[in-house]
Amino acid sequence: MSEDELLRCVVDCARLLRWRVYHIRNSKRGIVQGHVGFPDILALRDGQVLIAELKADNGKLTEEQDIWLREWRKAGALVHIWRPRDWLAGTIGEVLR
Repeated sequence: MSEDELLRCVVDCARLLRWRVYHIRNSKRGIVQGHVGFPDILALRDGQVLIAELKADNGKLTEEQDIWLREWRKAGALVHIWRPRDWLAGTIGEVLR
């Protein structure tokens, strides 16, 4: 499963479970200042904020991604780093329920 396939699965599942989902198409380009490293998914439901960074099974966070995720955690968001193996194990679906 590629990172793009994982993205489609996560977004579709989240929307089916009534999360309001926002996805940054490609944060690597940094088109808007401060945009580099922004998490792949921002989702909201019932007063909860969920942040997810999607990575290949062997992918690593960049320094900028790590900073963004730490700041979201401090702000009280549910923060996850998800990989294809998490989808296949059902872990992502459990979190989104």
